[in-house]
Amino acid sequence: MDGLKERVAGEIALSDSPGSAMKKWRELFGVTQVELAKQIKISTSTISDYESNRRLSPGVGVIRRFVEALFSIDESKGSTVRQSLDKFSQKTEEQTPFYQIHDFIAPISGVDFARIIEGKVLSNPGYLDSLKLFGYTRVDSLRIILEMSPSEYPKLFGSTTERAFIFEHVSTGRSPLVVIRVAPIKPKVVVLHNVTTVDKLAIKLAQVEKIPLLATKLDIKEIDSRLSKI
Repeated sequence: MDGLKERVAGEIALSDSPGSAMKKWRELFGVTQVELAKQIKISTSTISDYESNRRLSPGVGVIRRFVEALFSIDESKGSTVRQSLDKFSQKTEEQTPFYQIHDFIAPISGVDFARIIEGKVLSNPGYLDSLKLFGYTRVDSLRIILEMSPSEYPKLFGSTTERAFIFEHVSTGRSPLVVIRVAPIKPKVVVLHNVTTVDKLAIKLAQVEKIPLLATKLDIKEIDSRLSKI
């Protein structure tokens, strides 16, 4: 296995819920249980049993076949997921003065994410139902804008763009949305933390970009505590 495959396999093997980790990566690769079963040559019910943790934790051999199958299917579709992972690959749970990255064990819907953080939806509520989030990045809004170079922006996404950005130290929300507007890649959800009055332009930019914009006053440590359990 190459380094990226080993990282995926290692996350599954070391997870407290390997079945959930398998499901996360399968969905991240956009592979159905039927496709995976055909590639590995096992039944879809077996895959379902693993993902729902009804079977004992998969052994090294099963994990290897699982990971190889995901990358093989992706390669047959043009390696789009592989290219994205290579581009954004870095350690999860990374902490810097500017941002903190967390990837979920299993993906959650946009609606569930909003409920967990007690977020008030300010724009594009209809998009939350169809979204699956694989993690979030907590961002120090002021320091990102003042000190982070544009070339470093992709680092905020960790291993996937299917994530939410939670902006701290925000005054009105305009600056973060302006940055997102001009950036080549976008988060799936934007959260403004502890904002009293949200700028109308920020809401308009979120609408134009078709990104659900949420606001929450929940304590940031409580947000981390709740999301860390996913």
